[in-house]
Amino acid sequence: MKKGLFISIEGLDGSGKSTQIQYMKRFMEDKGFEVLLTREPGGTVIGEKIRDIILDKQHQEMADTTEVLLYAASRAQHVQQFILPALQEGKVVLCDRFVDSSIAYQGGGRKLGCSLVKEINRFATQGLKPDLTIFFDISPVTSLQRISSKEIDRLEQEKIDFHEAVYNAYKELCREEPHRIKVVKADRDIEAISRDIQGLLIKLIKEGNL
Repeated sequence: MKKGLFISIEGLDGSGKSTQIQYMKRFMEDKGFEVLLTREPGGTVIGEKIRDIILDKQHQEMADTTEVLLYAASRAQHVQQFILPALQEGKVVLCDRFVDSSIAYQGGGRKLGCSLVKEINRFATQGLKPDLTIFFDISPVTSLQRISSKEIDRLEQEKIDFHEAVYNAYKELCREEPHRIKVVKADRDIEAISRDIQGLLIKLIKEGNL
């Protein structure tokens, strides 16, 4: 049985996740918790190699089914080798993306079907779900504008229709699981976003989850 706390961060690329997860780590550490920061795909040596394969722009021939299974394979290793042991030790795990990303990107964006992607990942994760998921809500147009100046990966270079489908799948997830997934408007200044997130973290702590 897990004793720690598992928090995932979700949203479109360019939504500000990478900045805010660092603030979250410092905030939880200041509260006295041991915090481990990780990401998906990746988080382990095997997972990082799979990440390189998935995101490499040279792999344009990759089938959608291959893509969803590679994400699940990386996640299975991540859960088994890293996340579950940390939770069993009572640590806080902050993860940049988890199953919800696959549901949104492969289920919605690739149109493989959200139910299928959920089932694949239920097996890969041994049924593990985050205690709290924070969705960074930003429009696809704005998110693409934010990432246009940096080197983009294979998924980021998809057309706007793909990113809109991903966004809509995320919004549906938020409607399905409002108790777990909390929405934070990400088109504001960093400090305002951080204050909202800290409020969510404080509520989680007070509820006695750790």
